[in-house]
Amino acid sequence: MSELYPRDLRGYAEQRPTWRWPKDAQVAVSVVINWEEGAEHNILHGDGSSENAGCDVADGRPRLGSRDLRTESMYNFGTRVGVWRVLDILDEYRVPASVFACGMAVERYPELAAEFAGRGHELCGHGYRWIDYHDVAEDTERDHIARTVAAITAATGDRPRGWYTGRTSPRTRRLVVEEGGFVYDSDAYDDELPYVDPTFGRAHLVVPYAFDTNDMRFATTPGWTRGRDLADELIDTLDELVAGHSDSPRMMSVGLHLRLVGRPARSRALRRFLDYATSHPQVWFGTRIDIARWWTTQESWISESDTATAESGTGPVR
Repeated sequence: MSELYPRDLRGYAEQRPTWRWPKDAQVAVSVVINWEEGAEHNILHGDGSSENAGCDVADGRPRLGSRDLRTESMYNFGTRVGVWRVLDILDEYRVPASVFACGMAVERYPELAAEFAGRGHELCGHGYRWIDYHDVAEDTERDHIARTVAAITAATGDRPRGWYTGRTSPRTRRLVVEEGGFVYDSDAYDDELPYVDPTFGRAHLVVPYAFDTNDMRFATTPGWTRGRDLADELIDTLDELVAGHSDSPRMMSVGLHLRLVGRPARSRALRRFLDYATSHPQVWFGTRIDIARWWTTQESWISESDTATAESGTGPVR
């Protein structure tokens, strides 16, 4: 990466770390719940059209100027039914999750945010709205970050330490770093380990995410049609991470959406994966903040002052 070409096409290359995760594990598995219900496009939210994607609608189309009650109902399923099924499964297997929570969704259902936190899951900022921020004004995006932090803090008593917008603007990471209270963000898909982005004035940690091991493939093309597709993808991914890289740690992200994986057959697939993965001797399950904190104890080029500043939330860092 250089000033003339800002992409990093090299990454760790041949210099990958050789340390292990807690419990001497080779693979850290990060389960992520995306909570977007109540923050998606909707006439009720002041938008010009209602949501028509991201759920089990094969022929979705924009509803200009009116509500799309069918799509709304599918989103509603996520927080009415799906979340409780998923939470009970995670409790059963004693697996912690990181919840990517939209600020508006938390404002509409703060009791659910408290429930996530009470069951030991990490809440991360996921934008204030479940929208594409690419063309959103910088001041609006900055305000949305602040509102999301405030919503999660008010609902749980603890500010989020992680951030994931998903549909970012060119300014998102800079604004996240400037906010000053985040340990990491996950707006990247380019590695199987955390890494440092030094672009914006301090060593900012990136904990990459993934779409291949993500139930959103039930709502995209090319996609999945059977619950077992999800289980097969997750199990095969884990097996290859263990078999193919015995000399280096790896991280695996499992992306879940309440309105998708909360349906019975897909929840069964999640059970199948957790049956396999929780009994695997080379696997450690951690939240993303767990992974970030462990990584910083192993990698000496993260300065203690950078980590302490983000952990304390005393920013902004300019």
